[in-house]
Amino acid sequence: CKILRCNSEYVAATLNLRGSSRNTAYCNALRSYSHCTRKTARTCRGDLAYHSAVHGIEDLMIQNNCSKEGLTSPPRPRPPAPNHQGFESLDICNYEKSFLYKHGQPPSYQHCAAFGDPHIRTFHDDFHTCRVEGSWPLLDNDYLFVQATSSPVVKGSNATVTSKLTIIFKNMKECIDQKVYQAEIDNLPAAFEDGSVNGGERPGGSSLAIRERSPGRHVEIHAEYIGTTIAVRQAGRQLSFSIRAAEEVARAFTEEQDLQLCVGGCPRSQRISRSECCHGRVAAETARALCKEMLPVEDVYFQSCVFDVATSGDANFTMAAHGALEDARVFLPNAEKLHIFQ
Repeated sequence: CKILRCNSEYVAATLNLRGSSRNTAYCNALRSYSHCTRKTARTCRGDLAYHSAVHGIEDLMIQNNCSKEGLTSPPRPRPPAPNHQGFESLDICNYEKSFLYKHGQPPSYQHCAAFGDPHIRTFHDDFHTCRVEGSWPLLDNDYLFVQATSSPVVKGSNATVTSKLTIIFKNMKECIDQKVYQAEIDNLPAAFEDGSVNGGERPGGSSLAIRERSPGRHVEIHAEYIGTTIAVRQAGRQLSFSIRAAEEVARAFTEEQDLQLCVGGCPRSQRISRSECCHGRVAAETARALCKEMLPVEDVYFQSCVFDVATSGDANFTMAAHGALEDARVFLPNAEKLHIFQ
């Protein structure tokens, strides 16, 4: 018997009736009440509340001069069905919102960069200059795979630069198809390998997007579904990579995925001392003067710049270090960690 629903709809319809049209609206509500009770007649035949309502409606209609035929009150809108999946089903492809909903606080972020020689700034703010010729993984976790391919700065040199970057955004069921981004020197596309600029046709496809900041020179990839932003730049004859990743994402790997330059830096056998760069005093002083213009603070970015310019003789390396510093300024969660001094 659903007589209680009829009662509550009648009470709701007559609760706030005021003004000159009150009587008309009241009669409409009584007719709706009567109509509702008739629909429940079969199941409520033995219910006292039902019989009390039927007699009460007749009395009220007589008292208020309401005709039995006429308009009825518009039905109340039904409340939306409860969403048992809660927030996650709506915003599963927005990592920041989802994390805030689950944990009551915003996520923590980490920053890694590879630029110039290459110099690696790890997620833990360690800083290495590496020779790492060939292909090496910068990242290899459950969500991302990033590989940098390096070649010598000049023939016969120990110093290398990144000449190719491959970034794989791994398939995430609700949000994106797997997407591959590849950049090489003089080929910094503003699209994924398949020509698309987002995560595909899935409901959360727009949570992965490429934006060209400077044609052929600077591209940003926003992966909202994993709380990650990546910048790829070209300065002179080298590529650089910077990332701001949610800590949970950066740590999502197994023991088998232990070789990641962004996590552990470059292996000890592959590290170069920046103090070994400068054999000619004039070269060193010229490099320092060039780097000082772009990098007034003599931190590791400045030291890396001097090393690269003196080793290669290419002044464009000042732009590589400057770009890496600018990315760090935007990506670092803690501005106090921007400058590292060694």
